[in-house]
Amino acid sequence: MLENKSAFQVSERVERLWKRSTDLSKSGKRNVYVDNPEFLVYHWSGHSAGFSPATGEMALSDDERINLGDHNCRVDTGVPFPYADEMPSKVDGFEYSVTNWARDYAFFLDHSPAEVYPDERIVSEFHWQLDEARKFVYPEEVTELGFELRQLGAGGTSLAHTCPDLSIGLKKGWAGLLKDVKASLEKWKTYGNETRVEYLNAQVMVVEAIMRFIGRHADQAEKLAAEESEPQQKKLYLEVAANMRQIASGKPKTFEQAVQWIQVYEVVERINGHGNGYGRLDQLLIDFYRKDLEKGIITREEARELLAELYLKYGGNYFSFGGRDIKGKDATNEISWLGLEAYDMVGGYNHLGVMWHPDMDESYYHYACDVVTRHGCGVPTLVNYDVLRDSELYSGYRYEDAWNVSYSGCQWYCSVGSEYSDHDLNSFVLTAPMQRAMKRAEEEACGEFETFFSIYEEEVERTAEALAEFKNRVYKWQARVWPEMVTTLCMKDTIDKGLDITDIGGARNAYTSVNVLAVPNVVDSIYAIKKVIFEDKLYTMAQLNEAIANNWKGQEIFRQIMLKQEKFGNDEDHVDEIYQRVATNIRETLERQHNIKGFHFRASLFQYMGHTYAGPIIGATPDGRLAEEPIAHGCNPMHGRNHNGITATAKSLLKVPFRKYQGGSLQIELQPKFFDGKEQKGSYIEKFSRAYMKNGGVQINFNVIDLDQLKKAIDDPTNPEYSDIVVKVTGYSAHFVVMDREFQKEFVTRINYEAI
Repeated sequence: MLENKSAFQVSERVERLWKRSTDLSKSGKRNVYVDNPEFLVYHWSGHSAGFSPATGEMALSDDERINLGDHNCRVDTGVPFPYADEMPSKVDGFEYSVTNWARDYAFFLDHSPAEVYPDERIVSEFHWQLDEARKFVYPEEVTELGFELRQLGAGGTSLAHTCPDLSIGLKKGWAGLLKDVKASLEKWKTYGNETRVEYLNAQVMVVEAIMRFIGRHADQAEKLAAEESEPQQKKLYLEVAANMRQIASGKPKTFEQAVQWIQVYEVVERINGHGNGYGRLDQLLIDFYRKDLEKGIITREEARELLAELYLKYGGNYFSFGGRDIKGKDATNEISWLGLEAYDMVGGYNHLGVMWHPDMDESYYHYACDVVTRHGCGVPTLVNYDVLRDSELYSGYRYEDAWNVSYSGCQWYCSVGSEYSDHDLNSFVLTAPMQRAMKRAEEEACGEFETFFSIYEEEVERTAEALAEFKNRVYKWQARVWPEMVTTLCMKDTIDKGLDITDIGGARNAYTSVNVLAVPNVVDSIYAIKKVIFEDKLYTMAQLNEAIANNWKGQEIFRQIMLKQEKFGNDEDHVDEIYQRVATNIRETLERQHNIKGFHFRASLFQYMGHTYAGPIIGATPDGRLAEEPIAHGCNPMHGRNHNGITATAKSLLKVPFRKYQGGSLQIELQPKFFDGKEQKGSYIEKFSRAYMKNGGVQINFNVIDLDQLKKAIDDPTNPEYSDIVVKVTGYSAHFVVMDREFQKEFVTRINYEAI
């Protein structure tokens, strides 16, 4: 039964849809898996280039893989794609070409079921990703370099973390997009450019397959209507059929059809890869809503219900609300409110973001913070629009692209329709160059801290240069290995150019963003080295290297000395100065690297889940951390080390200018008792987040969760009392009990505040 935490009434129809969606999640049918811990840390595992299995084969069972939680958009049937052996690339032969890829995509979509379920007004879902049926492996020249790079502490792949501009598709419809593809095709035929002609011919295959897929939904709805005797359900089936007929052959005309168009787009795009965000929902739908409202064909309540259904259908949407318009004015509108109200009505895991700025409608932001507090699972994510926009401008975007930035993923953001966002799946494990620097310092008898830090900077540069070489080799092959053709349809200029969004020259902007893992551990380590090894001279670098290599065995006194040095996250300037130096160094070093698309690399002080499994992979660290322990989450202090309260932690993080980075979220876990005696519970979150973001913070994830309940849930995961607990894990939300046990254990060791 839906526990309604808001004032909005939930209809019986939506209640039944909520139950189906929630049952799918809790039964494991929406889980995301990866094959091994190395992939979580380095985002490269040689045999796979994206989310598992990504090999064209189901190599491992679910029990053997690592469960990230139920934030997948597909519905797992528990069986492989039934026509995998009949895929064109398996019957006629595999090639690295867009034609070969498009034939597989069209076949895959043609053989995916078109399903319509009772009670639905918004339909379409999918059960398999294309990488389960088509080989997704880079050539040996790429994989070899990937293994070499891992030894230096970095890795990454490029897949589906872009934010297409859905307004392009909503204005044109699939038929209009097909018309654009064919017009561009004729142009490039005239020019005699065979490469672009091949690409556009492949796009024709893709769009026509999508249109057939939509038409089959209309057929199915009409079939069900003919068999249905209950009048209301029959009416729903006929409504679905009419909507799907319209969007199969034309553009959406109504609010309901626009919502349905978005759902179909998400399905046919996510079949190709897990990861994209979908932009500013309030800007996409406001004109449809106002026109329907004026004509009297929709009510506010009906629009809210349709958005709630979209959330339930998809299983976790990356949409954002708020921000500014092109003139810099507050962009909050009626859909901004309805979008949050719809989530407030059904709750659960989702990935909505509210883009705050100082001129935002105060009542809207107050409501957003109230929703975060009442639901307790980090929804909506609170982000700073001005920092997102300025970060894009700092990187070199034109204002016409930068203003339309959108929160689009765990902690990443994207210029809508004008950026290929190679983000979230590139990793730089900062402990690796630090460990090499420690060995060099021993070998070179380094006696001064500044000399040691210079060696460290050299080793950071060495890893960065190797990462750039690897990424450029990936980019050389990417458009042939795994093009993103559905995404490309809703990007600016790409169809006219006849280039895939992944191709060199395809996107207006194609920076490479890199998630930097273990920043707080490196900061704490370098500070401890500075104090204990170089200033107090209590131990030598040789002794430290030996202790680290042996995981501190027999060196507990030494470990405690290093562990008890002051730590990052407590607003201590002498420690935070090292944070500033470490962060500035990795940012400037990456900015000196350039990809073959003509853009530099960018640093993000975040990594979405690798911190949980990284410990044994990277080994012990000089901050006193044992190898078996996880490392810090993003740029948040290491577990248990920020003992001066939330405000001190926030001040520490704010000592770097986030406008010059590509993200760095502040994660806060609050006990429910934190709000005891407070009448307006959301007011604290509102005041704190406003202050944090006014001072340059980029993102805050709030969990309001009972720590004792979580600990009990780990020991008793089948207890229905805990089955509905949803948490913001890092940048995504999931039901707590379905996550991998290691993730659960790491989560409960975070600082969980009972008071300021």
